[in-house]
Amino acid sequence: MTLHTILKMGDPRLLRVSRPVTVFDTDDLHRLVGDLQDTMRAANGAGLAAPQIGVDLQLVIFGSHESNPRYPDRAPVPPTVLLNPVITPLGSEEEEDWEGCLSVPGLRGKVPRWKSIRYQGFDVYGNPIDRMAEGFHARVVQHECDHLWGKLYPMRMRDFSQFGYTEVLFPEIDAAEDD
Repeated sequence: MTLHTILKMGDPRLLRVSRPVTVFDTDDLHRLVGDLQDTMRAANGAGLAAPQIGVDLQLVIFGSHESNPRYPDRAPVPPTVLLNPVITPLGSEEEEDWEGCLSVPGLRGKVPRWKSIRYQGFDVYGNPIDRMAEGFHARVVQHECDHLWGKLYPMRMRDFSQFGYTEVLFPEIDAAEDD
């Protein structure tokens, strides 16, 4: 198990646009996916993008079969490894909800996201992925994919009165962010 340091907001590497993955099913790619999974689990993350550990590739992981302690009231999102994603909104309806980020530790903000999306891309073997998602699942996908385009959730926020410290806003889940 290799745990990586998760870059924090302010690190310029988080603002870069990532490169597409061009070669699939390599030892290096499988090792990177394993490292991302180990790092995400150790941090209680709902997802993690390669740029968050300083790797400039269009690769995100998200989901788990269990409930996430940082989002205890949300349904589990199917575990997914997604490369070179494309997101298409299904309709124009948005939802605002609270988000946190491993690169923005200790803070939460209300972020508008598309309510329903279609996401496409590839798995680690190069097999196509094509799914529809809504609600929290759609939010997690959009959040993680934003990292590939150099965006952090505060850049999407419209109302900074809905931004603050997790320990103040959600004291019941604050401990999960300190693990």
